[in-house]
Amino acid sequence: MGWTARRPGRPSMQELIRRRGRSGFVGRQHELRVFRENFDVPPEDDRHRFLFCVHGPAGVGKTSLVRELSQLARDRGALVARVDETADSLPRVLTEIAAQFERQERRLKTLERALAAYRQRAREAAAAPPADPGAPGASSAGARFAARAGVVGLGMVPVVGPFAAAAVDPEQLERGADGLRERFGNRRRGGAGDDEPGGDGAGPGPLLEPERTLTPALTTDLASAADTAPWLVLLFDTYERTAPFLDRWLRDLMTTDRYGELPANTVVVLSGQRPLDPQLWPDLRDFARDLPLSPFTEDEARGLLAAKGVTEEPVVAEVLRLSGRLPVLVSTLAEPGARVPADVHDPSAGAVERFLRWEPDPVRRAAALDCALPRRLDEEVVGAATGAGAGTGPGTAAAEAYAWLRTLPFVTDRGEGGARYHDVVRAPMLRLRRNSAPRKWAAGHTRLAAAFAARRRAYEREDGSGRGGHGHTSRGWAAGRPWSGAAWRALRAEELYHELCAHPGAALAGALREGADACHAQTRYEAVAREWARVLVDAGEDTGDERLRRWGEQCLTALADERLGPARVVDLLLARGGLDDEGRVAAYNARGWCSFGAGMLEQAIEDHARAVELDPDDPWGHHGLAVTLRARGGPGDHAAALRHIDRCGELLPGAALVARERGETYRRAGRHEEALAELDRAHDLAPDEPLTLGSRAQVKHVLGRPQDALADFGQALTLWPDYTWALMRRAHVHSVLGDTRAALADLDRAERLTSEGTGIAGERGNVLRFAGRHEEALAAYDRALALDPGYTWALGSRALSHEALGHTDLARADLERALELDPGYGWAREQLDRLREAPRPAGAGDQQQQMPP
Repeated sequence: MGWTARRPGRPSMQELIRRRGRSGFVGRQHELRVFRENFDVPPEDDRHRFLFCVHGPAGVGKTSLVRELSQLARDRGALVARVDETADSLPRVLTEIAAQFERQERRLKTLERALAAYRQRAREAAAAPPADPGAPGASSAGARFAARAGVVGLGMVPVVGPFAAAAVDPEQLERGADGLRERFGNRRRGGAGDDEPGGDGAGPGPLLEPERTLTPALTTDLASAADTAPWLVLLFDTYERTAPFLDRWLRDLMTTDRYGELPANTVVVLSGQRPLDPQLWPDLRDFARDLPLSPFTEDEARGLLAAKGVTEEPVVAEVLRLSGRLPVLVSTLAEPGARVPADVHDPSAGAVERFLRWEPDPVRRAAALDCALPRRLDEEVVGAATGAGAGTGPGTAAAEAYAWLRTLPFVTDRGEGGARYHDVVRAPMLRLRRNSAPRKWAAGHTRLAAAFAARRRAYEREDGSGRGGHGHTSRGWAAGRPWSGAAWRALRAEELYHELCAHPGAALAGALREGADACHAQTRYEAVAREWARVLVDAGEDTGDERLRRWGEQCLTALADERLGPARVVDLLLARGGLDDEGRVAAYNARGWCSFGAGMLEQAIEDHARAVELDPDDPWGHHGLAVTLRARGGPGDHAAALRHIDRCGELLPGAALVARERGETYRRAGRHEEALAELDRAHDLAPDEPLTLGSRAQVKHVLGRPQDALADFGQALTLWPDYTWALMRRAHVHSVLGDTRAALADLDRAERLTSEGTGIAGERGNVLRFAGRHEEALAAYDRALALDPGYTWALGSRALSHEALGHTDLARADLERALELDPGYGWAREQLDRLREAPRPAGAGDQQQQMPP
């Protein structure tokens, strides 16, 4: 008889086994009771608490308690998601929440779509050169408001250091805020999307503000899920690591309407070493419950020892003394067989003897100490740490050692796979190995560095073969930003950590040099430089090297400023990092990139020029100058940009990037025939690059070849189905050709791919207006302007529909408002002058705003 599903309401074998395992959980009964009873209090009752804050020192049992709270919530029918520091950015946190809800048969479809679109934008931002921040002229009202509100051109970054406020002039800030909008999707003056083929027209800064673009999708899906589940529970463990990017977001999510309404049956649990900041979280008593954890009480510790069979009073007393009643140490020391106090060793006397007293196999005992060296464990890492070799798989020494290690009470599974030692146990083991066997310490870390280096090189070979999706991480641009790929970065970070541990003095200079590369790759959606700085801190602490630790901490402090932080780190590296000329070139280019991202074009040009002055053969300095000069767009800047692109081409012969950049520069300069020739060449060099196809399609459309443009857009979308910029531009071409149905279908598809509908609604209005469907067009424009009242392009287009319907006064008002927001909006001024002189007859609808150059 075949397998049949279990009857509803009847637990599976796995669930029963898990329940029996949980029955061994000892202590924390007060905390469990408080959390459990909260589910018996309806959200409308003032006694109900929406937030629980678990906090206490390392080793006090926070993670174990969070696991128990998670299961308790599941037992009450809740949908539960639990994340920790392995999700190191807001998009990754939301990805993990969506994945865990899906495993509970509740998909967060809106969030999944928003994340898919976001990841595409993120990959392009990591791979492609930045777009021009906009044409010269007055900044938009939105930019002026942002600057005056104190965001300092940083895309609403919550932490802004005093340097930014004092060092950047307000006019520059306004230009900077406009530049950020143009970099990641300007909608003010360019029609459906921004002028960069990699953009999607979905918002003024989707990558700069992931909380703004992704969170509404989360709240929408949670509201739907709340109708089918009694409770939604979100648990955030190791919060001391994730608070820098989650704290303010969570506060706003729970206490403001900024991201939509959070269902009242949502409960949030935070678990970290410190309590919440009362300055950021005022009035906590109204909705939160503090759960401070201290070491076990004596009764709780005795209960755990009894559960493990340790009952002899002298032994119990010794365990209590040595462990400080920290749960992880009580559990580790409570090995069956202890009969006299001498069986329990002093923590400072020998880590292996203390933690592995009852393991008789000397090979296993040595392996446990060896495997404390790496920050993360898997079979291959265990093989390198123990010197067992590269062989892995069932029956190998590495596989057996890894399986055994995972049974130990101080080894826990990591969220993304693999395992790790608890810090409280790992730290004394590291000290023991470093102090008692320095040669073994250095040799072990050297083997581990070599193992991660081999993995990294294998990844580079595979990625270079074109197996990396669209190849965004393996082509020309990424070659100048090696830390931009997450998979590569994870391997290099471990390799660098072990290099620093093996030889901290000798490896520091190279590590600081790599800091420039990490800062070059930093974006708002990927905390690249923070990962690099954390390596310095961890290696400094684990080696006891004060200089190394201090460097890491100072860099982490600088990186609290999420937008200009990388530039501040580069300042430190240039001032006292001991960089050689090659390192200084990389640092200047990194700071130039940071300055460009903040709209500080003159600073960016100065830094890239310094790089080129130090090394005239540095292609990335020339590339940075070309892109920044093109962005400034002043007299002679396009010509200068082309000269630097030519030099970049001499240094990177045959690079598709160079041809594409030259084509883009020609396109922005209005030299469309020359642009087409270069983009053809770029396509020949990299035929599977959708961005080149998108750019070439736009050029063909401008040159009056709409059918050829549609073909290129189609090929680009075959390569990259979620390419929303291409969908929106193709919709425009369909509209010009009179195919309204195809245009609206493309916009419908684009809307399904992104949570930001402003630009799509604006282009939908344009398609409907061009088809003479002015009432529907007005509704679309109204929706776009409700999402963004400063959307000047939609104001200008709405004016034409008002005019066509005979509402001339409303048309004039829209154009006047658009010019008030953007005095440099030349098209709107032409239309207003025309209306004042000779309005068109009602019903006319053939006027079309010009697309960007």
